[in-house]
Amino acid sequence: VDRRSGKVGVVIGHVGTYVQLRPPRGGREWDVPPEDVRPPTPTEELSAKVAVAHRRWGR
Repeated sequence: VDRRSGKVGVVIGHVGTYVQLRPPRGGREWDVPPEDVRPPTPTEELSAKVAVAHRRWGR
């Protein structure tokens, strides 16, 4: 989770000193300083998993 914006993202890589996050449903990635990334809460994690499932099934 990006602490600055509160957006949930999936870590897809690192560029320089930044962590790259992408929205769970897909879309454009964004860079976040490592100190501004935190693990998701159980609720945030479940919500992201549901979003991914909906994307797979076209909802």
